[in-house]
Amino acid sequence: MVVFDGPMAIVGGGAVDSGLLRDLAERGVALVGADGGADAIGDAGLVPVAIIGDLDSISDRVAWESRTRVIHIPEQITTDFQKALYSTQAPVTLALGMTGKRLDHTLAALSAVLQYAPTRRLLLVDEVDVALAVTGAASFEADLRERVSIHPLAPIRFERSSGLFYPMDGLLLEPGGLIGTSNEGIGGRVEIIPVGETPWLLILGKERLWDLMKA
Repeated sequence: MVVFDGPMAIVGGGAVDSGLLRDLAERGVALVGADGGADAIGDAGLVPVAIIGDLDSISDRVAWESRTRVIHIPEQITTDFQKALYSTQAPVTLALGMTGKRLDHTLAALSAVLQYAPTRRLLLVDEVDVALAVTGAASFEADLRERVSIHPLAPIRFERSSGLFYPMDGLLLEPGGLIGTSNEGIGGRVEIIPVGETPWLLILGKERLWDLMKA
């Protein structure tokens, strides 16, 4: 188990913003490569603190082993993202490069988020959005007409909401049914209260990443 006292970012082989990786490193976020995601970190001119995975897509394992810690996990039951999750511990975990390029990888990442959301503070980051995995209620400030999407990872009923253009009082959201894409803030405090503790995704613009990390 690799344990971090501060925030950590697991980087996969999907679309990754090199500038964001450098910003994260400057802010003291530990960068972990999920197999080939190590190459994306290297392309940003950085060195991951660890590389974890089955190592079937990393460019040069020998070269990386001379520069950082490489953890080879050969089992094929889980994805490299899951391997990185069960091999690490951090107060906040970002996931970059887990979406885009391949739809099956994106779906696998969402499955992993559903699995680990009850025990990890997880944020998925792509080119446009940041998605916070929430178990229970959420409250935050939103600007007038700011996009606020709520995505159900499994069937989940919401008791009530405030601060949204489209109230969620009593709504049942579920994959294949009603979902909460492109709601909007009315300006001010937003509060979303589900029934129970089924994980769900709060999706905001990427510019809200630092706010969500602090929260």
